[in-house]
Amino acid sequence: MRGEPLDAETIVSATEEVLRRHGPEKTTVLDVARLLGVSHGSVYRHFPSKAALREAVIRRWLDRVRDDFAAAAQDSGPTPPDRLRRLLTAMFAAKWAKAREDPELFATFRVLAAEHSSVSSGHVEFLVGLIRAIVADGIAGGDFAAGEPAAIARAVLNATSRYHDPMHAAEWSSPETAAESEDVIALILDGIRAR
Repeated sequence: MRGEPLDAETIVSATEEVLRRHGPEKTTVLDVARLLGVSHGSVYRHFPSKAALREAVIRRWLDRVRDDFAAAAQDSGPTPPDRLRRLLTAMFAAKWAKAREDPELFATFRVLAAEHSSVSSGHVEFLVGLIRAIVADGIAGGDFAAGEPAAIARAVLNATSRYHDPMHAAEWSSPETAAESEDVIALILDGIRAR
């Protein structure tokens, strides 16, 4: 049995390891408990369900990229069009890297995204908020045409879904994907620029 105290972070780390070994369909709370050397009840004291535990893993995983995305979107430096290009490029690159470098955990993320989890929805709203702020700055500065920043932000995110939505991960290994994503970004920037 485990001698040291059990905390949520330790459980989440163990769950990541088990998910990588077995994938989202075969991972159970009992597997996590076994790895930790505790009863499954000890895990349930921290997480009320398997779904809550998986969401904690994905939350941690997404939190690791939030700072990078926020830095790409920040308002110091380049123009709003440059910031939007930088943010979208960072979003795409991060998702592509995670799918390539951590496919087992990415599979869990895909399952949760398909289930419309609160973590997945929260991540989408975070991205929409970053894009909205850039669009609002671009409208205020005359770089982008007038419009409703939130609606434009959601349209930008939807228009680029092929390059960041986990449901399209199988397409990301294509050698043309990077060039195609740059073309889509250029088209979006041209479409929202002030005339």
